Formats: sequence, structure tokens, C-alpha cells
Amino acid sequence: MKDCTYHNPLLQGDTGALKRALYKSMGFDDQSLAKPLIAIVNSYTNATPGHVTFNQLEEQVRRGIEEAGGTAMTFGVIAPCDGIAEGHEGMRYILPARDLIASSIECMVRAHRFDGMVLLGSCDKIVPGMLMAAARLDIPALLLNGGPMQPACYKGKHYDGNIITEAIGWKQRGEITQEEFRRIENLAEPGPGSCAMMGTANTMGCMAEAMGMMLPGFATIPAVSAKRMAAGQATGRAILALARQKIMARKLITQKSLENAIIVLMSIGGSTNAIMHLQAIHREAGLGDLSLETFDVFSRRVPQVASVYPASPHDMVDFDEAGGVPAVMKELEGLLHLDCLTAEGGQLGDLLQATGTSPRREVIRDRQNPFSHTGGVAVLKGNLAPLGAVVKPAAVPPALWRFSGKAQVFDSEQEACHAILEGQVAPGTAIILRYEGPKGGPGMPEMYRPMKCLEGMNLSDTCAILTDGRFSGSNRGLFVGHISPEAYEGGALALVKDGDPIMVDIEKRRVHLDVPDDLLEQRLAHWERPCKDIPAGYLRTYQKISKSAAEGAVVE
Repeated sequence: MKDCTYHNPLLQGDTGALKRALYKSMGFDDQSLAKPLIAIVNSYTNATPGHVTFNQLEEQVRRGIEEAGGTAMTFGVIAPCDGIAEGHEGMRYILPARDLIASSIECMVRAHRFDGMVLLGSCDKIVPGMLMAAARLDIPALLLNGGPMQPACYKGKHYDGNIITEAIGWKQRGEITQEEFRRIENLAEPGPGSCAMMGTANTMGCMAEAMGMMLPGFATIPAVSAKRMAAGQATGRAILALARQKIMARKLITQKSLENAIIVLMSIGGSTNAIMHLQAIHREAGLGDLSLETFDVFSRRVPQVASVYPASPHDMVDFDEAGGVPAVMKELEGLLHLDCLTAEGGQLGDLLQATGTSPRREVIRDRQNPFSHTGGVAVLKGNLAPLGAVVKPAAVPPALWRFSGKAQVFDSEQEACHAILEGQVAPGTAIILRYEGPKGGPGMPEMYRPMKCLEGMNLSDTCAILTDGRFSGSNRGLFVGHISPEAYEGGALALVKDGDPIMVDIEKRRVHLDVPDDLLEQRLAHWERPCKDIPAGYLRTYQKISKSAAEGAVVE
């Protein structure tokens, strides 16, 4: 076989002989090595429900690649589960894992110089980490998620798995028995897939589709559907088309396509975590810093046309039946950049011309009759958060859009949960949860559990939580996260004391600590940074190299 028949430059000529020999040791022959080499980046693990189906899905992707004339080669990356990591020190590793995933993909792809890649990822930090890698590497790339799980059904009502945390409060108040609690545990997660609500996992799948890094309509197909397996084959075929047309990732991930993703984020009331992930992807695409102000500009002019749990009773299966991302983008047609490329290689405008309106208007409304005339995610500022903080109006009860309360300060998630469950938090309290940011956590863990404890103790309709940590996309109630500068850096959050008046005004985008400036200066003069016992290893490194939450908590 002549050298020129090898598609991949790494395999050509005499210098390619050793590489060819190494591949041949694993059973590849000259015919297979002559084709484009496409990596399948498989985050399979049987330790994470959103990823447990990926070996089956990988086979479908491989079939599509081979049908289209390519050769598939697989490698793996880690995929930690937020739900399993929540509530203990493991949560501090979840956000830092995002950047590890991006870098591990970079190392493998640059070492082997693949001609393209399909990224199989589903959960909260895996999808953004993979998209960051695609933007950084700028080779033909597509992402395919594993799809949402079916919802749990309890007493005629649909829930996602977070029913368990609420049930802890029910049991604490004596509303259910231990036997009933165990029954809830056994039905809460009915099968594989990402959690059945518009949390970070499903939000980021929607973001990938909205920016053109996933084939249209694929983000919301349920994990157990036959359509999900067919999506694998279609993605395998599509990556070869992009590779042959030399459509690199940065032709899909552009300033305009990221703005389209932000518009969709606002319109679906997606997870607040998507803000920092889109900031990180923007940076990896060579587009510089993406300011929090950009998100607020879009929040003020984009209506929320879709409502999915935790903002409503409708789950991700309902959202898929309602038409998913294409149906949402159809409603927003006049706001979007229609000249952006799709994963199929065509233009978004052409795709939307062929897209019908949603058949389920209770889930996806038309733009003239939205759930809210402003976006489902918003950015607040004030003396408590000069660089910004993030809130999810779509999940906040209208009565809490303007909130005033006295501060009750906690320096850790565990302290806060204990106080809430022991009845030590009064209605109307502004719970301050600090030293949980990128550096102070370190790792910026989710404050998922305190918010759920409030729900379980019937306090979520009157109390607020304000933190420099993050929240889960499943949280609902008044939660203000990503407060920057964080307490560890001497931000105002570090200076709050019990009893201080706190004000949150979502409509005016304000978060304010009602304490005189001169008193705050006195407190700052006496403030000392707390010292945490951090295990030796990556977490210490992350603390040193991570940036502010206002900048996406990226590493330098």
C-alpha cells in the first residue's frame, strides 16, 4: 500500500511506520488505518447512572463511523457523579474534575493526532469539560449525551431523585415512617440516565445542541429509548461528514453560537452552573473572557418559554415530547443568529424553517405568551457581590423575588444542614454559607443539601441561602450563588455577622448587605483568612490556579 493512501499524516511515510506497527499490534490493518481515525471519547462507568449506557452507545457510534468510511478508536475519561459526591468532601472535587477532563482529552488527542472525535458524556462537569476540550483542540468534534432518565412516580406525582433529600425532612418531622422512607429510596431513581430534571447535566446537553455541537433534537431523547441508540449511529456518520468538509470545532463554537446557547439557557430556565461552563468554553475557543454582564443583558430581553422541573412539574421526558431544543429555538427564531452552522453542516435558519411548533404548550409556550418575559437565570450585583452573583428566577417563588431578612452565618455546609434539621433556623432567615468558593472550598462545591433541607423543613418559601459556592440545577427556592469576590479572598461575604440585614431584589438585580461601609472596613481590618485542612493532591493545586467564579472558575 502506498504511503499516500494513509489519510492521517501521522501514519504516512517511513516516519509513520512505527505508529502503523503499533496500531497493527492491536489488529488494525492497512485498510482500516488508511481511513480517517476518529476517537470516541467514552466516559463509561458503572458508578454513575448517566454514563452506565455508554458502552452500548459507543458501539452504535462505532457502527456509524465505520458505515461512513472511518476507523473508530476509543479512550476513556473520568465521570464523577454529583449526586454521589454531594454532602461530603467529594463534592469539592466535582468542579475541578471539569478541567481535568478537558486536559486529559487534550493530552490523548494531541498525542495521537486523531482526525476527529465523538464525545460521549452526560453529567454535570463531563459535558462542559468535553466541550472545553473540543474548543481547545479545534478538530472536527461532536458531542452525544446519554439522555435523561425516566422520572420517579410517587403518590401519582412525578419526581426526580431529589425526592430522597426532601423525604429526609418529611421523616424528620414525623410525616413518614422509616419503612416509607425506604420505599421512596427504592423508587427514586427508576433507571439509567442523567437526572430527570433541568439540572446541569441536561442543561449542558441542551447547550451543546444549541451551539451546534450535537445533532438537532438529540439532547433530550430519554436514555432508555431506542432513538438514543439510533442517535449514536447518526452521530458516527455525521462526524465523518464534518471531517471531510474540514469543519473544525471552532467553526461550530463561535461568538454567535455561544450567544445562541445563552439565549436558550435563559429561555429554558437552565442551571445556574451553565454560566461558568459557557464562560470556560468561550475562553477555550479563543474568544477571551465572557463577562457576567453579558448573561444579564440576555436575561433581560429573552423570555422564558419553557418550564421544566424544578421550575414546574414537567420533567425532561415531557420536555422531549414537547419538542426539546429545536422547538424552543423555533419560538426564539427572531432572537437567534440564524447563520450559525449546525452539527449537520447546514445553517440554523434552514433547520428552523423545517421545525414545527411544540405540540405541548403547557411545557413550551410561544414567545408572545411566555412563562416569564425575562430569562430564567439572572445576575445580581451589590456591595455583597461587587463582581456578581447568580440566581435562577425560574425556580424562585414570586413572593421571594424581593426578600429582606436577618443573616445567620455558617462557615460550612455541614454546619448549615445541622442547624436547619435541628430547627435552629427561623422562617425569614438569610442563611449565609461562606468559604465554599473556588479557592475557599476549595473546589466550589454545590450547596444542594442545605436548600433541600429547607424544603424538607418547610422553610424554602420564606428563607434564602446566599453563598460563594454553587447550587444544583435541581434546587428551587431563593438561592443566590457564585458570590464574587468569594469570602476566602476577603470579599464582603466574609464580613457578614449574625443579625445583619440582607436584601435581595431579583427584578432590580440587587443583593445588598445593609451595613455601613466604615463598619465593614473595621471588620475587614480584623478579618483573618481561615485555614482548612486540604488533602495533599489535586485539590491543593486547584486552589492555587483557579480563578473567580465570576470568570468561570477556570484554571490558569
